Amino acid sequence: MPPRAVHIQHMLSRLFGSRRPEQRAFRAPEGARIYAVGDIHGRVDLLGRMHEMIAADIRDRKPKRAVAVYLGDYVDRGDRSRDVLDLLLHEPLREAERVHLRGNHEDFMLTFLADPGVGELWLRNGGDATVFSYGVGMPAVADRDQRYRLMRDDLDAKLPRDHRAFLQTLPLFHVEGDYGFVHAGIRPGRALEDQVPDDALWIRSEFLDSKADHGRCIVHGHTITPEVDVKPNRIGIDTGAYYSGKLTCLVLDGDSRSFLQT
Repeated sequence: MPPRAVHIQHMLSRLFGSRRPEQRAFRAPEGARIYAVGDIHGRVDLLGRMHEMIAADIRDRKPKRAVAVYLGDYVDRGDRSRDVLDLLLHEPLREAERVHLRGNHEDFMLTFLADPGVGELWLRNGGDATVFSYGVGMPAVADRDQRYRLMRDDLDAKLPRDHRAFLQTLPLFHVEGDYGFVHAGIRPGRALEDQVPDDALWIRSEFLDSKADHGRCIVHGHTITPEVDVKPNRIGIDTGAYYSGKLTCLVLDGDSRSFLQT
């Protein structure tokens, strides 16, 4: 290509972005079957059912490699958050490799353990269901700050050591072939390795409305939609399991996509 054509192409790319994502063919790694599980939010009943569905699919398909990627938000809102962590840790999906990502609600829980001052905000956003699942009640004290300190101390004492270690070591991202996995999304125009935790855990409109080619198809949860939200550059699979009863799993195999749903 002549130098001037290269220059023009570069300028157009800067103005309008690189190749449109709908022109791309995204593929999972050769021989692998990837299962991405959406936001669970304390619904251990749905998670148990989903594990059964994934295990049956693996037995039927017999992939060389099976990987389950959980997109975070295991706790809050649903009333069995503790049981969800127990199941993930002690009765895992043994038919597959397992990757557990961090969601903003796990991050909220850890923040409360470090700083009870966020207690009111966390409890209003579903943390009340989590503390109650660990047997932590609401102290009958008038002083709000003291109330949340007492609740934090009680949760800190009752939180099993393996639950704490699990929460503290959750990664933000995972990559399989042409797919990137994250809880909320990514900041468009920024490489995956340069993303910041706040965006990975909380971002919405800047990511959801973007038509940019992210280099990979981004699989995410965090933003509830009635059905799976498939766009050229991303796939959202948070279908509001805690109230809808619909936990969604995206299945990737080669260049094919399918879904499992409770």
